[in-house]
Amino acid sequence: MSDDDSAVARERIIESLEQSAEVYGLSRSAGRIYGVLYFAAAPLSIPELVEETGYAKSTVSNVTRTLSRIGLIHRRSSEGGGRRVRFEAEREVWFILQDVFQQYIQREIQTTLRTVRRAEEQLPADAREQERVRNLRETYEDLQEIVQLTSEYSAGELREALENYER
Repeated sequence: MSDDDSAVARERIIESLEQSAEVYGLSRSAGRIYGVLYFAAAPLSIPELVEETGYAKSTVSNVTRTLSRIGLIHRRSSEGGGRRVRFEAEREVWFILQDVFQQYIQREIQTTLRTVRRAEEQLPADAREQERVRNLRETYEDLQEIVQLTSEYSAGELREALENYER
């Protein structure tokens, strides 16, 4: 694979990360900055990120603050004790997904499940919606269990458990 091919492949992935960022309520610039840091050979400073992305310094500063807060990137001190802060991407993608599961998906499931349970309690026993609401509750309870498992175990542990289950 040539350097040009590598650059094209890297850019495709970074563009995909931009789209993913939007899905999770972040800006496209957050996806691009994360992608640039993910592929960087060493931690990058804000001026280096400005140069790499073409974004304004204020944009890079705001995005790195947000990405640091949610754990997608980490602040690192400059080598030799310099004052310039550098950033590097969290490369353990499973850790990131677990965090997303815990922060967003689990909260949404809990909120919906609470609403469905209240509705189920309020329905008369002979209501025609009773079975549909019960099925919905059971599905959300299953989802809650799946999210809990993905939050507690590594991808390798889950894969191993599924392989053992299949036998």
